[in-house]
Amino acid sequence: MTTKLNLSLLILLILIISSVRAFSQKQAKAICVAFYNMENLYDTINDPTINDEEFLPNGADLWNTDKYLRKLDHMSTVISQIGDEFMKGGPTIIGLSEIENQRVLEDLIHTKALKNSGYSIAHFDSPDRRGVDVAMLYKKDFILVHEVAVPLHMPDKPDFRTRDQLVVTGLLDGDTVTILVNHWPSRGNDEPYRIAAAHLTHKIVDSLYARNKEARVLIMGDLNDDPIDQSLIVALGAEGRPEKVKQGGLYNPMWQMYKDGLGSLAYKDSWNLFDQIIVSQPLMKEKTTSWKLYKTRIFKKPFMIQQDGQFAGYPFRTFAGGAYAGGYSDHFPVFVVLVKEKK
Repeated sequence: MTTKLNLSLLILLILIISSVRAFSQKQAKAICVAFYNMENLYDTINDPTINDEEFLPNGADLWNTDKYLRKLDHMSTVISQIGDEFMKGGPTIIGLSEIENQRVLEDLIHTKALKNSGYSIAHFDSPDRRGVDVAMLYKKDFILVHEVAVPLHMPDKPDFRTRDQLVVTGLLDGDTVTILVNHWPSRGNDEPYRIAAAHLTHKIVDSLYARNKEARVLIMGDLNDDPIDQSLIVALGAEGRPEKVKQGGLYNPMWQMYKDGLGSLAYKDSWNLFDQIIVSQPLMKEKTTSWKLYKTRIFKKPFMIQQDGQFAGYPFRTFAGGAYAGGYSDHFPVFVVLVKEKK
């Protein structure tokens, strides 16, 4: 019995080693691309142009320097470890949401955990009333070519204000890649708002395909809808089954993850997978000398999970039940691994 068990383990070990060797021989490069909703990364300084009063020392959350520094430390610790099961050092590219401004991003990349990573920042202030924006951090492997913020307008609601869609194009090992960082309207708004956001994203992708039918595009963000919802399936046209993705289409590798019961946030004992990374069809090609999708994951480690109490098993968040919990975020980050074969 013991001999058989040990033999089985040995065979399994050989298969794993062979797989790793085959991968390393076939692939010259591998990078991690991630997204993380940071659950209200605010500084402690009042900005009269936005509604940030909750996150001030005398505000409802009694937000102060100690809490802010703890938050930065927690966020940077997570970012530095994302994807470490495949490669160490943190993502080459990471999209962020629920950040207040450029200042908090600068503070973030200068934390102990990230200061040696060499991250640069892509960011624009959004018209969101609470002042939360989306942004992107990227290492020197990504050479920035162009960045633009695309606003979402609702013709029947001229006073509606939400996060812009950040579109960043750059070179990865000489290949052009475009990243769309999103934070679609919340569930406090009706579904048509997220469908409108999906249509805008689709329009941006179509414009990229019109210029280059082999456009390599990654759509990432907190979409406030699951992969099976109308905004993703119909308005964006993100297919969950690889065989259904046509040329010029989009593939959502997180569709199957959601079907399997996985989630990036929990509410009332139910898991949602609002945080997603969707790729354009050229990133699915097996035979290519450019980048392609290899793996998709939700990143969570024990220290990021609430261990006890009413919310045991949920993401260990900064605030829970209206009280300061001192955790990380109410969302788990998600990431993909892209690989590029030797020429």
